[in-house]
Amino acid sequence: MAFEQDGIKQVEVEELKELVKNNVKDPVIIDVREIEEYEEAHIPGLPLIPMQTIPMVMDQLDKEQAYVFVCRSGSRSQNVALYLQNQGFQNVQNYYGGMLAWDGEVSSGPEWIVKDVKELKA
Repeated sequence: MAFEQDGIKQVEVEELKELVKNNVKDPVIIDVREIEEYEEAHIPGLPLIPMQTIPMVMDQLDKEQAYVFVCRSGSRSQNVALYLQNQGFQNVQNYYGGMLAWDGEVSSGPEWIVKDVKELKA
């Protein structure tokens, strides 16, 4: 059951599994961990935009688009959601518990490291 923390909707594991399984485009689900963490294990099909690069690409993201952010424990992704909310993004969500809580399928390697935010609209 979804809940809010600090004004950010928290998505739980079963809800995220449904979003991934149904290959939804709205919300866009983004992994914000470091490249090494992502390459070790990530949810298949999710793009990576490391947390420290978010301020540099923020202007290329659509403020009207819904986003769910994923990290290792749910802390960095919560901070990304809070940051973007403070920048005027209306529909940002956090995957509560992060990869530590994920018990679904994982992939390894550099599947989708975002070089250009336009890739997210494909």
